[in-house]
Amino acid sequence: DSVTFKKLGFIVIDEQHRFGVNQRKALRQKGENPDVLAMTATPIPRTLAITTYGDMDVSRIDELPSGRKAIETYWIRSQKIEQMYRFVQKQLEQQAQVYVVTPLISESEKIDLKNAELIFDKFNELFAPKYKIGLLHGQMPNDEKESVMNEFSNHKIDVLVSTTVIEVGVDVPNATVMVIYDANRFGLSQLHQLRGRVGRGDKQSYCILIADPKNDIALERMKILTQTTDGFVLAEEDLKMRGSGDLLGSKQSGLPDFKVGNPITDFNILETAQQEAEQLFKETDAINKPENKVLKLFLNVEFEQLNNFD
Repeated sequence: DSVTFKKLGFIVIDEQHRFGVNQRKALRQKGENPDVLAMTATPIPRTLAITTYGDMDVSRIDELPSGRKAIETYWIRSQKIEQMYRFVQKQLEQQAQVYVVTPLISESEKIDLKNAELIFDKFNELFAPKYKIGLLHGQMPNDEKESVMNEFSNHKIDVLVSTTVIEVGVDVPNATVMVIYDANRFGLSQLHQLRGRVGRGDKQSYCILIADPKNDIALERMKILTQTTDGFVLAEEDLKMRGSGDLLGSKQSGLPDFKVGNPITDFNILETAQQEAEQLFKETDAINKPENKVLKLFLNVEFEQLNNFD
C-alpha cells in the first residue's frame, strides 16, 4: 500500500488466476488508466466472461513449444490404484521422475482424503531404497522446501510427494508423470496447472487423476480433463459449470443476477451489443448527445463505484 509509482503505464500480471479481483484493482489504481497484460494458462471464469463484453483483447498461444508432446491424461477410481503403482514402476525404470500430489499434509479425522505423509510412507514401502522418495509441503521451512526442490531438480529424488505448493513455477524437464490423489477435490484450473508441471521436456508425459466423483459435475470435470489440454477450453467449461461471478463486483465465479444477458447462453447477442458499444465510442462526442445522457450517467456511476474490469 505504501508504494507510489512516478508514472505507472504498463502492468504485467502473471499467473492471473492466483490473484483476487481487488488485488488486481489495487495495482491498476497505482497509475492513471495503465495498460494491463494478464497472463495465465487457465483464465478464471469471470475474466473469460469479461472478454465477451469487449473490455479485454485476448491472445491465445494454442501450440506447444518445439519438441514438446501433448500430455496424456487418464482418470482412474481408487480401487484401481495398483495399476498406477505398476505404471510408476515402469516409468522409474526408464529414469523418469514422478510428482505425486495430495490435497492434505497429514491425516484428517473429519474428511476422508489421502494425505502427503501417508502417501510418502506408502511410496517408500513400494519403491525405496532403489528409488529415493521426497516429501514437500507448505508448512516446511523455506530453506527445507528449497533443498527438496533442488534435490528433485538434480535427480537426487525420483518421486516427489507434495501438496499443491508445486502448482506453478516449477520446471523439471525430466519429470514425466503427475499423479493426483483425490482429484475431484481440486478445481479444473488447479488440475490443469498441476498437470503443467510435466511435459516440459521432449519425453512423453502423463497425468493420472485418482478420483471417486460423488456427483455428475465432479464426474464431468474428470472427463473434460482427459479430453483436452487447452486451458481456454477448460476455462469455457468451468464458466458453464461454475458461472462467471460478478462482472462488476469481486466474485470470480458463481451465478450473478443477469440484468441484460447471460454470457454463456446469449453470446451472439452480447457480441452484437459489444459492436454497438464500440461504434458509440468511435463517433466523436456521441456519448454526450442528449439521447445518451442516461447511459453516460449510468456508466459514470458504475465506473466510480466499482472499476473492477480486468
